[in-house]
Amino acid sequence: MELQEIRNRWNEVLDAVLEVDRVSWLSFFDARLADFDGKVLTLDYSDSGKFGGSHQFPETRERQLNLLKSAVKEVCGVEVEIEQRP
Repeated sequence: MELQEIRNRWNEVLDAVLEVDRVSWLSFFDARLADFDGKVLTLDYSDSGKFGGSHQFPETRERQLNLLKSAVKEVCGVEVEIEQRP
C-alpha cells in the first residue's frame, strides 16, 4: 500500500476512530500524513502544534495510537506502526 492510498481513505479511518472515541478522533484530526514506508505511518503535527509542551499523557496517547492502528487495519487492510512529529 502506498501513502496516497492511505490518504485517500483517511476520512474513513478517522470515522472508524470516531465510532470508538471522539477524543482520540480529535487528537488525530489535525495530523498530516507525512510518510509511509510500507510499515511505519508518520504523522506530522507541525501545523497544529497542539501536542507540544506539558500536555503529554503517555498512557492515554498509547491507547489512542492503538485505536488509530486498528482503524487503519480495518479500513485499509494494512498493519502499521505510528511515528509522530511534533
